Amino acid sequence: MSLIILTGASGSGKTAIAEAIARDATRKLAVYHFDSIGVPSLDVMTRDHGSPEGWQRDKTVEWLMLLAPEAQKGRAMLFEGQMRPSFIAEAVAAAGIDDCRILLIDCDDATRTHRLCVERAQPELADANMMNWAAYLRREARNSGYEILDTSRLTVEESVAGVLKHLDR
Repeated sequence: MSLIILTGASGSGKTAIAEAIARDATRKLAVYHFDSIGVPSLDVMTRDHGSPEGWQRDKTVEWLMLLAPEAQKGRAMLFEGQMRPSFIAEAVAAAGIDDCRILLIDCDDATRTHRLCVERAQPELADANMMNWAAYLRREARNSGYEILDTSRLTVEESVAGVLKHLDR
């Protein structure tokens, strides 16, 4: 696999996994974070892209177009962010990427709430909207046949191993 794409709601562990992989100097795996481009206000998303969903779709396509040349050369990469699996699939097709694996990083609501409130000190994110977003991503991933890695009871190291096994396929 040249490109592994991690998606999931806040608190699922996708960024912790990506950061742990990036810190491993023995791996020649480039790691990219969707949010590194910045997240504009809802007003800007709506003004420039029609809606927050339009912004997410457009930026997913932009990101994968940017990563496509390296993916086509077989460079090992990991890309993580909160993206709808349908947007990822559309962007992968548009970019002509044929060697990638899309994984939903997920956890149960109690674990998500603990991570957001205690570990990240962002209790404002542990609301019904986030739990509904996580449930939506879970349904979409299942309907699309994407693997779901449940990190609820896994350490970061175990989660990393669950992701990295896809590099060897």
